[in-house]
Amino acid sequence: MPDAQSIRGALLVAGTSSDAGKSLIVAGLCRALHRRGVSVAPFKAQNMSNNSAVTLDGGEIGRAQAMQAVACGLAPSVRFNPVLLKPGSDRQSQVVVRGHVDGTVGAADYHTRRAALAQIVADELASLRTDFDVVICEGAGSPAEINLRRSDIANMGLAQAADLPVVVVGDIDRGGVLAHLLGTVACLSPSDQARISGFVINKFRGDQSLLEPGLVQLEQLTGRPTLGVVPFAEGLWLDAEDSLASVVGHTVGRAAAALGTERLSVAAIRLPRISNSTDVEALACEPGVDVRWVDDAAAVASADLAVLPGSKATVSDLAWLRSRGLDVALIARAAAGRPVLGVCGGYQMLGREIVDDVEAGVGTVPGLGVLDLRIRFETDKVLRQVRGNAFGKPVHGYEIHHGRVVANNDASLLTDNDFGPEGSIRGAVVGTHWHGLLACDEFRRDYLGNVAAQAGRPGFVAGRTSFDAARMAQLDLIADLVETHLDFERVMEIIAQGPTGGLPVITTALT
Repeated sequence: MPDAQSIRGALLVAGTSSDAGKSLIVAGLCRALHRRGVSVAPFKAQNMSNNSAVTLDGGEIGRAQAMQAVACGLAPSVRFNPVLLKPGSDRQSQVVVRGHVDGTVGAADYHTRRAALAQIVADELASLRTDFDVVICEGAGSPAEINLRRSDIANMGLAQAADLPVVVVGDIDRGGVLAHLLGTVACLSPSDQARISGFVINKFRGDQSLLEPGLVQLEQLTGRPTLGVVPFAEGLWLDAEDSLASVVGHTVGRAAAALGTERLSVAAIRLPRISNSTDVEALACEPGVDVRWVDDAAAVASADLAVLPGSKATVSDLAWLRSRGLDVALIARAAAGRPVLGVCGGYQMLGREIVDDVEAGVGTVPGLGVLDLRIRFETDKVLRQVRGNAFGKPVHGYEIHHGRVVANNDASLLTDNDFGPEGSIRGAVVGTHWHGLLACDEFRRDYLGNVAAQAGRPGFVAGRTSFDAARMAQLDLIADLVETHLDFERVMEIIAQGPTGGLPVITTALT
C-alpha cells in the first residue's frame, strides 16, 4: 500500500452513463487526497456542458472541473478541461479549446478535429502529471459508446494514450446497475478491458447486504472487484455538471426550514438550451426559499420570484418562451410590479431588441420589452471574472456571453470596478450579465429582502447562509463518503500501480 505522501500516478473515473456520479466521485477523491497532503489536480479531457466557469487566466471550463479544482485547493484553470463543447442546438456545438472559442462543429464532422484535439489533451495531461503527484481524470458519458471509440479522446482513448487505470461508476438509483457495469466492460475491446481495475456503485439506498450477492457474482463474471458502494446523499446537489440535473418540476436542493413565518417560492424557467443553471443554487441554499424548475406559464405566474436564466441559444430559447406563453406571464409580472430576475441570456431576452448575426444569424429580433435595453451579438466572447459594488456592498462574479449592451435606459443594478454601470433595474424587474452574483451572500440577502417586500411576504426572514461554506461542506461530505465507503487504500494502490494487466477478458459478439 503506497503512503499518501509518496503516491504518484493518475486514474480515469469512467461511468456507465452521463450523470452516473463521475464528477462527484472525482471531486471526492480529489478532496480526500488533498486532505491527506497529496498534490492532486482534476482533469477532464473533453466536456460537453453549458454549465461553465471563467478561470483566473480568462478562459472557460466546465463548472464541474472548477468545483473539482476547489476540492484540490486550487484556482480553476483551463489546464483542467482543455476541450469544452457547448451545444447550441441538437446538431451543433461551440468548441472551446484551452478556454477560448475555436469555432463550431457538427456531430457528424467532429471526428475531423480529433487528431489535433487529441494532441492538445495529451500535452495538457502530461504537463499536469509533471506538476502534480496525482491527477484524477473524469471520463465523458460512457466508455462503451462503441460507435465513438475511434474518435474518443476522453474515455478509453485517453486511458490508452496516457496508460491510465480505469474505475467505472454506476448509478444504482437508475436501476440495472449490475447489468450496466457488466455490459460496459463486455462492450470494450480486450485491450480496453485490460485497463478496467474495478467498479464503484453510486447512490445506494437500503440494506447493502441484499446487494452483496450481486457484487460477488459481478466479480466472478468480470474478475474485477467492486471497490465500494457510496450511499445516496441528499445533501449533494451543488455545481451540477449538466442540464440533466435541471428537471422540470423538480426542486433545487433541499428546502430548509423558514426563519420567519413565510416562505418565498421561486420559479426557475427551464430553457431548452439553459446555460449556467447553477446560478439559482445560491437561492436554494437560503432557509425558507423554495426553488423549482418550471416550463409553464401558470407556475411562472404564481411564484413570488421568476428567474429567467442564461442560455446558449438566446434567440431560439426566446422563441420557445413565446411558443409556451411564458412571455405573456413574464410581461404580466413586470406590469404588476412582481419580481423577475434575468441572468445573462435571460437578461438579454427581457430587453426591447436583440441583434444577432453571430449565434443564430437571424438579425434583429424583438425582446420581451420589460427592460429598456438593446443587445447586439459580437463574434468575440466576453470571458472575465468581475468585481464591483451593488446595494452598497462588494460583489463579484463572472461573465460569459457574446451579447453586448448597446443601449440601456434603465437604472443600473451594480457598478463594475473596471467598466462602470452594469445590469438593469426597472420596478421589480432586475437583470444582469453577471453569473455568480447570487453567490455573494450580502447581495443575495438584500435582494431576497426586496423580493419579499415586492411579493407581499413580510413574514419572510433572510438567513445568514455562507454559500462558499455550503460548497466546501459538500466537498468535504463527498470526500467523507469516498473515504468511508470505498476501499480507499486499494484505490491508492491502483493509482500508484497503473494498469496491471492479467485481468479476464469478457467475450461477446461485439468483440
